[in-house]
Amino acid sequence: MGIGALTNSNQFNKSMYIDYKGKIYKVIFSKNATNEELQALVKTATKTNGLNVILKDSNENYIQLSSSINSNSFSNPYKLEFIENPPLNIRNSSELKAKEDNKTQEMFAQVVKEFSKAIKFEDSKKELMDRISSLEHRIDGSRMESLKALEVEKCRKEVKDLKEMFQNASVTNKEDKTKKLILENIPTYPKYQLSQQTIEYLKTPTFNIWHWEANEMLSLLEHMYHELGLVKEFNMNPITLKRWLLCIQANYRNNPFHNFRHCFCVAQMMYGMIHLCNLQSCMSKTDLATLLTAAICHDLDHPGYNNAYQINARTELAIMYNDISPLENHHCAVAFQILSNPSCNIFFNAPEEKYKDIRTSMVKLILATDMAKHKEILEELKRYVSNFDFKNKDHMEALKMILIKCCDISNEVRPMEISEPWLDCLLEEYFMQSDREKKESLPVAPFMDRDKVTKPGSQVGFIKFVLIPMFEAVAKIFPVVQETMVTTLHQSYNRYNELIEAEKEKDQK
Repeated sequence: MGIGALTNSNQFNKSMYIDYKGKIYKVIFSKNATNEELQALVKTATKTNGLNVILKDSNENYIQLSSSINSNSFSNPYKLEFIENPPLNIRNSSELKAKEDNKTQEMFAQVVKEFSKAIKFEDSKKELMDRISSLEHRIDGSRMESLKALEVEKCRKEVKDLKEMFQNASVTNKEDKTKKLILENIPTYPKYQLSQQTIEYLKTPTFNIWHWEANEMLSLLEHMYHELGLVKEFNMNPITLKRWLLCIQANYRNNPFHNFRHCFCVAQMMYGMIHLCNLQSCMSKTDLATLLTAAICHDLDHPGYNNAYQINARTELAIMYNDISPLENHHCAVAFQILSNPSCNIFFNAPEEKYKDIRTSMVKLILATDMAKHKEILEELKRYVSNFDFKNKDHMEALKMILIKCCDISNEVRPMEISEPWLDCLLEEYFMQSDREKKESLPVAPFMDRDKVTKPGSQVGFIKFVLIPMFEAVAKIFPVVQETMVTTLHQSYNRYNELIEAEKEKDQK
């Protein structure tokens, strides 16, 4: 199984102080930051929107803004200015050309490095193992008498060190082959200018997620964070937000159903419910950020085989999490492996206590998407709906868990032309699993068996006993949900019921 994203605790290890209009700001940045990233970091820290950032030292000399800039102190800050074009003394064509050449060389160097690692690993593996065998032979019991105690201990230590080196090399090589690397310079995606019509359409549960390419979905997700005021609230670096979204996309597998489009679908429904139910009026920005971010992360690195398979097949994930929500625990782990890298941490500038609250809530929400907990979570909310109190912490926690569950399995809330293709994708993934379970002599769930399942038959019970009761509970708190979503669910149920009856009549003829 993939282990998620690699982290680098030394990524952000430089800082500088900046004086802007008499106020001192501290900017923390990576030793590998590009000029564009530094420009954005300075603008974010000072909450400004100028064109080109120009720095001066105490002697009024211009300072080149780059990752090699000297660190300064609070008492001796750089002065910040914004101008349309940089001064000629820091902007000449040869310098720009040199930068472009350096970038090209760095790209080639990185490619060479990756190939070299793969080749050297295989070459050195035999060398290491031969050396270990030789050392172990030297300290073999039959020859211990001929060696001094000090030499024996020296040999043992070298064997231990070599084994650790080999193990680390093996892990690194395995991880290098996965797509879960957080690159320092992830390529950006095109910036789309959203029309006002698209902006309003994005807020509705009827939004057609099939009309958008991956880059467009990334832009739409980015827009959600800006439109809800989350970028401003948490002082997010816009470049970090882009990098985080790209890393999220890279950590969704190409499954028929549990893929990046499903991630976008769930996040869009959450965004739609935030606006439909006017959650901004009863929830904090932290609540909104947690709901949207958990929706985006809720199925990270999903392998395409559900918890039942993980447990029955005794997979690595099931063993790691003791058969307790192995997939949901894994999704959480990958989400926070990504966020643990400062260059991908959209909450990097949040206060420590606020970050802890976000993490606690996100874990709780993602774990709530395990359908094994469905009845327990729904029953808890039902106890509160008759006298729901938006100021009661327990009531709000139950509501948030139900909201992410609603969004996760909300396909039938959408129009038929949007929901039906999702059903085809889901059944394809189910059948892949049941085929594998049959080959491995594992238990097969009837609702996943291609020899027993029909499209309408798979949905009737699910809509009647799972979806309608859950959305009706939410509708008692937000009546607008009844007309917008519950009505659509009843229509879907009736349509599938009619198809079942038609099949029965056909069989009887």
